[in-house]
Amino acid sequence: MTFVQATSGGGGWPMSVWLTSDLRPFIGGTYFPPRDRGRRPGFKTVLTRIIEQWQNNRSSLESSGDRILEALRKGTAITAKPGESPPLAPDVANHCLQQLVQSYEEEYGGFREAPKFPTPVNLMFLMTYWSVNRSTSEGVEALQMVLHTMRMMALGGIHDHVAQGFHRYSTDSSWHVPHFEKMLYDQAQLAVAYITAFQVSGEQLFADVAKDILCYVSRDLSDKSGGFYSAEDADSVPASGGTEKREGAFCVWTASEVRELLPDVVKGATGVATLADIFMHHYGVKEQGNVAPEQDPHAELQGQNVLIVRYSVELTAAHFGISVEKVEELLASCRARMAEVRARRPRPHLDSKMLASWNGLTLSAFARVGAVLGDKALLDRAVHAANFLKEHLWDTERQTVLRSCYRGDQMEVQQISPPISGFLDDYAFILCGLLDLYEATLQAEWLQWAEELQLRQDTLFWDNQGGGYFCSDPSDSTVLLQLKEDQDGAEPSANSVSATNLLRLSHYTGRKEWLHKSEQLLAAFSERLTKVPIALPEMVRALMSQHYTLKQVVICGQRDAPDTNSLLTAANSIFIPFKVLMFTDKDEDGFLSQRLPALSSMTALEGVATAYVCQDFTCSLPLTDPQELRRLLLDGTTDQQSES
Repeated sequence: MTFVQATSGGGGWPMSVWLTSDLRPFIGGTYFPPRDRGRRPGFKTVLTRIIEQWQNNRSSLESSGDRILEALRKGTAITAKPGESPPLAPDVANHCLQQLVQSYEEEYGGFREAPKFPTPVNLMFLMTYWSVNRSTSEGVEALQMVLHTMRMMALGGIHDHVAQGFHRYSTDSSWHVPHFEKMLYDQAQLAVAYITAFQVSGEQLFADVAKDILCYVSRDLSDKSGGFYSAEDADSVPASGGTEKREGAFCVWTASEVRELLPDVVKGATGVATLADIFMHHYGVKEQGNVAPEQDPHAELQGQNVLIVRYSVELTAAHFGISVEKVEELLASCRARMAEVRARRPRPHLDSKMLASWNGLTLSAFARVGAVLGDKALLDRAVHAANFLKEHLWDTERQTVLRSCYRGDQMEVQQISPPISGFLDDYAFILCGLLDLYEATLQAEWLQWAEELQLRQDTLFWDNQGGGYFCSDPSDSTVLLQLKEDQDGAEPSANSVSATNLLRLSHYTGRKEWLHKSEQLLAAFSERLTKVPIALPEMVRALMSQHYTLKQVVICGQRDAPDTNSLLTAANSIFIPFKVLMFTDKDEDGFLSQRLPALSSMTALEGVATAYVCQDFTCSLPLTDPQELRRLLLDGTTDQQSES
C-alpha cells in the first residue's frame, strides 16, 4: 500500500501490485474495472501492457522499481535525532483536540460526514483529554463530543439491536445504514470505549452497550479453546431463498415480517396497539422500508428496514400511553423473539482464523469491562483467553508469539506448518491485554509473562539506531521495506500501544530502561505528533501518560477477601488513564516484591486491607475506606507522606 500511495498519489481497496520474481514491486494501482471505462484502463488492458513492457523493457521496469523502493526507505524512515526529547504533551494534546474539533460532525457525532467509522482511538483520546482538563471549556467540549458520538452510535443502525455488537462503519452521516461486516477488533476496542464512557459519565446506557458487545463476542466469535474468531461477513443468502448473497440479508427486516412476528395486542396501550406497532415506531420501521436509495447502490435493501432507535423510551411510552418500564420490557421481549428468528436464517460467512493481535485487544476488553462491572463471568472469560494465547499462540521453545491459528473441520485448533511468527502488533496487543488482566485479577503470573514478552519484543523489533519498533523483524530479508506504523486508525498502531506498555511495565518491574525506551519511541515520532497529532491519538495518550506520570495504586491485603475487593472495586469504578494498580500480600518471593523493594514498607493496617496512592515516589497516608480511596483518586486531595 505504501508503494501504491507513493507511485499513484492515492491508495485504497481493492489493490493490485505486480512483483518481480524476487518479490519487488514495479507497478501498482487500486481499482481496475473488468473492461476499459472512459480514460480508466480495464484489468485486461493493464495486464496486456505489463506483458509488453516486461518483454521489451524489463531492465528499465526493474531498475525503476528499485529506485522507488530506495526512495520509500528514506521517505518512510521514522527516527529520533541523538538526544532528542518527545514534544510537550499539553501542546500536542491541545493540537490533537483542535484537529478533531475541526472534523467533528455536530448533529450525529463522529469525525466526518460519510462514511463514518467508529474509530475508538479518537473516543479514548477525548475521554483522556477531558480527564486532565475537566475545569476548562476545551475539556468540557471534548467530553460533549465523545459522549454524543457514542450515544448516536449506540442508537444507530451500525449497532445491531437484535443480536448485539457493532458493524464496521456507517455509509451515511446518521449512523443508520452500515456496511454489515462485523470485525473482532472493533468489538474489542468499542467495549473498552463504552465501559470508559460509563466510568466517566455514570450513564447506564454505556455499561449496557459494553456488556452487549461482549455478549455478541462470547456467543458468535468465541472458540471453545478460549480464542476469538476474526470477523463475520456483510453478505449472506436471503431467508426468502435464492443462491445469490446480499449485503445485510441476515440483519434486515420487512415491515410485514415484523407484523407477522409481533402480532400481540398490548393491554393498556392507546388504541389497539400491537407489539409490532410499538416496535416499528421505536425502531423506525416503515412499510416501504427505511433505506434511502442513495444508501443502497446495488438495490439489495429495497423494501427492507435497518433498525435505528428513533425515539427515547420515554417518548415511545408517552406515544402509546404506557409506562417506561412496560416499554423497556416489551422492546426487550420483541428483540429476543426477533433474535430467535434471525438465528434460523442462513448465516454470513464466519472468518474463523484466530489472530494473536486481535485476541490481545479482546483480552483487554473482557478484563477491563469485567473489572469495572465486577463481573466474574467476564473475568473468567478473560483468563480463558489468556490461557488460549499461551497454549496455542506462544512457542515456548523459540520464545516467539505466533501470528495466527485456525479452527479445523473437527472444531479443533489447527496451526499451519511452518507457523507464521508474530509481528509487532501481536506482541504489543497481547502485552497490553496481560497488563489489563493483571489489574483485573491481581494474578502476578500475567505480569510475569508480560515482562517476558516485552524483553522478547525488544530483542526482535527495537530500532537501536532511531528508536521505536519496526512492524516486522528487521532481520527478515524477505521484508523489503522496514516500516514503523505511524497511524492510529481502525486499530491503534503497535508503537502507540508499546509506548504505554513500556511505561506501565517500568512501574511494575522497576526497569528504568523501559521508561527510557518509551521516551526514545515518542521522540522518534516527534514530527508526526507535532504536525498531525490527529493521525496518532493513541500515541498522544501515551505522551500524556509520560508527561503526567503514572499514579501507583497499591492495595495491601488478603487476596479475594471482601475488604480487598471493596478497595479494588473503588479503584476500578472511575477512569484514571494514568495509573497502575498493584497488589501485595507480603509474599516476599512474589513477582512485585522481588522487583519493587519499596513495597515492603506498605502494610495492611491492623489486618484490614489498605490502599496507598503514590506518584513521583511520594505516597498518600494509608487508606482503608473505599470511598476515601475513590475521592483521593478523583480529586487528588490527601495528606502526603514520603515513600521510604
